[in-house]
Amino acid sequence: MAGFSEEDIRKVREANDLVSVVGDRVPVKQRGRDFWCCCPIHDEKTPSCKIDPASQLWHCFGCGAGGDVFSFVMQVDDLDFPDAVRKLAERGGVQITENGKPAVAHGYKARLKEICKETAAFYHMQLMRGKDPGAASARSYLASRGFGGEVPKRWELGFAPGSGQLVRHLKAKGFKDKELVDANVALDGGRDGRRGGLKDRFYNRVMFPIFDVQGDCIAFGGRIIGDGQPKYLNSQETPVFHKSEVLFGLDKAKTSMAATGVAVVVEGYTDVIALHEAGIQNAVATLGTALTTQHIRALSRHAKRQIIYLFDGDEAGQRAADRALGFIDRSMTPEAGRTKIELAAVTLPDDLDPADFVGQRGADALRELLASARPLLRYGIERRIAKYDLSSAESRAAALADALAVLAPIKDSILAKDYAIQIAGMVRARENDVLEQLERLEPPRQPGAQAEPASEQPTRRPTAASALPQSELSRRRYEREFLSLVARRPEEGLRLAEALAQTQWHETVHGLLSQSILATLADNPQAKAPDIITAAQQAVPAAASILTSGTMSEETGASQLATFLAEELAIGDMDDAIAALKAQLAQADRLDPQEYELLFESAVAMQKELAKRRLAHKSVGQG
Repeated sequence: MAGFSEEDIRKVREANDLVSVVGDRVPVKQRGRDFWCCCPIHDEKTPSCKIDPASQLWHCFGCGAGGDVFSFVMQVDDLDFPDAVRKLAERGGVQITENGKPAVAHGYKARLKEICKETAAFYHMQLMRGKDPGAASARSYLASRGFGGEVPKRWELGFAPGSGQLVRHLKAKGFKDKELVDANVALDGGRDGRRGGLKDRFYNRVMFPIFDVQGDCIAFGGRIIGDGQPKYLNSQETPVFHKSEVLFGLDKAKTSMAATGVAVVVEGYTDVIALHEAGIQNAVATLGTALTTQHIRALSRHAKRQIIYLFDGDEAGQRAADRALGFIDRSMTPEAGRTKIELAAVTLPDDLDPADFVGQRGADALRELLASARPLLRYGIERRIAKYDLSSAESRAAALADALAVLAPIKDSILAKDYAIQIAGMVRARENDVLEQLERLEPPRQPGAQAEPASEQPTRRPTAASALPQSELSRRRYEREFLSLVARRPEEGLRLAEALAQTQWHETVHGLLSQSILATLADNPQAKAPDIITAAQQAVPAAASILTSGTMSEETGASQLATFLAEELAIGDMDDAIAALKAQLAQADRLDPQEYELLFESAVAMQKELAKRRLAHKSVGQG
C-alpha cells in the first residue's frame, strides 16, 4: 500500500482522531453521538458534513465526498495517499518506514520548501536589483513580452546569475549541501570533488518559481537568456515536486476556477502569466509533460463544470491535441451523473500561442474563443475526419474507422451511440452499419498513454439525470445503503457475508465494493471501518464517497436495519429472476411442452415464495 506496511498505516490512523483532525480546519459541533461541520471542500454556510467518532468516518451530504482520516487530508490538502500518510505521521508523532526505509519526514519536506522559498527570493532580488549584464538582459526579455511593471513582483519572477552565487547565499543561511541537492537548486560538482563541490543548478536564465496548490514554492523553471539549449529547463523530480501532479499557476487560478467552474490548460509559463494579467485568471500550464490523470483530478477539485484545453495553432500544439484524446473515458458520459467531467478543446488560429493571441487581439477575443470550445469527443472526431478526402468510398470508410476509434473507451454509452449517428452523417454512411461497427469495437485496455485503466476510474453514481426508472433508482439506493452500513459496522458485514456474496448488484461498482469488503473481512475478521474503506479505495478510488454515504436512520439498531436492507435486496433479486422466467415463457413457441411446464411451475412457486417474503418484510418495515 504505497510502500507502507498495514501496521504503520494503522498506527498513523490511531494517532489521529478524525474529529480532532477536522477540528483543526473548521469548527465542529456535536449533535447526538455525531459531530457536524461546514464542509471544507466546498463552500457552504449550513453544516452538511457528518463525522462519526465511533467509526472514524466522515461524509458530506452536500458534495458527496467522504472517507476516513486519510481521505479527509487528501481532499482538503490536495495530497495523494502517500503524502497524506506522511503528513498525519508527522502530526501524530509516528515513526514510519517506506519500502523498508525510513520515510521522508514531513519536516524534511518543509525544509526543502524553505530552501525553494529562499531561492525564489534570491532570484527575484537579482532580477530587480542586479547590476550585471545578464540581469539587464532578463529585464529586457520580460519587458519585451509585456511583463514589466508589477508583473515580476506578482509572479515572483527572477534571474539566476550562476557562478555559485546561489549556493553561497543558501549556505550562509545555514542550509546543508545535501539539502540543496535534494531540493534540486544545486548540483554536486563531481564525484572526485575536483570541481569545487556544489554548483548552481540554474544560471543565466529568467526564473519562474513553481508553487504547489497551497502556495508553497517547490521548484523552478528557467528560460535561457540569448542562445543556448535547452531553451527551457525545469527542476528535476524531488521529494516535494512531481511534474505529473503539479500545474503552474494553480495556486493563483483555483479561486477563479471555483467561481467560474472552468479551468483553462495551456502549455507555457508565459502563456499563463499573459492570460492572468489580461484578466483570464483560471489558466494553468503543465510543466514540460503531457496532461496526466493526476492533473485532471487536481483541476476537477476546483473547476466543477469544464476543463478546456487551449492548444497552440502550430504543429506541436496539434500533436498535443491528438494526445489529449487519450483522456476520453466514461467520466465524460451522461451516465457519470454528478461526477461527470466535461473536457473541451479549442485551437488558436494562425499558429498563435495564447500569449501572442491575447496580446494581439485582446482578452475578449480569447473569451469568445474559449466559449466556442467543443467537447473533446466532438473535437477529436472532427479532427480525424478532416484528415480525409471524403470524395471516395475508400476514404470515407477510412475516416469512419478512424473517427469511431475515438469512441472505443465509451462504446457502450448513450453518448457514443449519438456520436456514431453523427459520424454516419459526416461520412455518408448508413446509421445501422455504423452502430454495428461501433458495437464490434474493442475498448482499449488503457484509454491512453496517461489515462487510468477502466478498473481505476472513479465511481459514477446514478442520478435522476440518468433517466433510470424510479424502481431502479430505489434499488441502487438500497445497494449503497447496505454497503455503507456494513462498511461502517463490520460486525454486520460478517453476519451478513452470505447476503453480500449472493446479491445480484445492479451497479458493477457495488459488486466490486462487496468483493473488497468480503476480502478484507476474510483476511481480518477484526477489521475496523477505516480498514475496510482504505482497502476498498485500492480497487475503487471513489469507494470512500459511497461507503460513507448512508442516510437511513439506525434508531432501531444497526443489526435490524442491515437485516432489512439485505432482505430488500434479496426480494428484488427474486423479482428479477421471476421477470426473467416470464420473459422465457412469453416465447412459448421456442420451448417444448415439457420445458414450458417446468418453467411455469418454477415461476408459480417463486411467486408464492416472493409473496410470503414481501408480506413478512412489510410487517418488519412497519414495525
